[in-house]
Amino acid sequence: MSIASLLPGALGFGTAPLGNMFRAIPDEEAAATVEAAWEHGIRYFDTAPFYGAGLAELRLGEVLAGHPRDEFVLSTKVGRLILDEEEDPSARALGEKGGLFEHGRRNKIVDDYTADATLRSVEDSLKRLRTDRLDIVWVHDVAQDFHGDEWLAVYETARTGAFRVLQRLRDEGVIKGWGLGVNRVEPLELTLDLDEPKPDAFLLAGRYTLLDHERALQRLLPAAAAQNVDIVVGGPYSSGVLAGGQHFEYQQAPPAVVAKVERIKALAAQHGIGVKAAALQFSLAHPATAAVIPGATRPSRVAEDVAALGETVPAAFWSALRQEGLIAENAPVPTA
Repeated sequence: MSIASLLPGALGFGTAPLGNMFRAIPDEEAAATVEAAWEHGIRYFDTAPFYGAGLAELRLGEVLAGHPRDEFVLSTKVGRLILDEEEDPSARALGEKGGLFEHGRRNKIVDDYTADATLRSVEDSLKRLRTDRLDIVWVHDVAQDFHGDEWLAVYETARTGAFRVLQRLRDEGVIKGWGLGVNRVEPLELTLDLDEPKPDAFLLAGRYTLLDHERALQRLLPAAAAQNVDIVVGGPYSSGVLAGGQHFEYQQAPPAVVAKVERIKALAAQHGIGVKAAALQFSLAHPATAAVIPGATRPSRVAEDVAALGETVPAAFWSALRQEGLIAENAPVPTA
């Protein structure tokens, strides 16, 4: 089915920060942030077992348990099992993403994309989320950034395991849709070339943003649009650097990225708009994009995201970005 028709709006809520990404967040602050998203009318929530070794799912589930299940759309991910035994979170082998979630729970995280692990992961998530069903399930991080040179072998395990299980669950009506949730374009291009199984949508984080979009524009987004595979854009602020943070690709932002952000900020100020408005509206302007899901750890941030989506961005701003080579010539921009 079309994920766009399932999603209740263009703005969703990403919960990676609720897994204590970069910093330890008090439970009360996490709960207040999810509640703020609800109060602002957000009804699509995305999470994953990986986020803080189950912490984000537990926190999200606690708040959503107080709201009618039929009133929101919920997605989580498979590919990693959370065990009862403990490990040192800062010592996990996470490819390019070392140190991510070191403030999360100490439960051991094991990569497993097989059919059996997929079913177990779904069951575990249902318990942590305190719900009887999931709407969308993404296969998480079958890409180079976590698996290096082994990524194609990992992808193949997922193709014959997780992909097929999720397609069956969708066909049986247990879930409404499935796809991949990754930070890289290549696994998605590969999946679009498969005869079967066929995903409903992709969650692409960090690769269709104001800062980084040229690779996705070349082949992925046109191919996805042609096959009616919707794109949910994760990480629209590029790990925070576009929203006043210090991180890009989940690490300290390099000087070249900071310099580019400063140029974008200067143009935004010149045209009297916020960078968040530019970032969210740019990601949503492509016809393949169904929704955008920024993360937040403070209630005030959610209010900013909602306001940014409604802000009027003048056409002259997009023209200025193009003239300065800050966005690709062929990138669609919002029309007033």
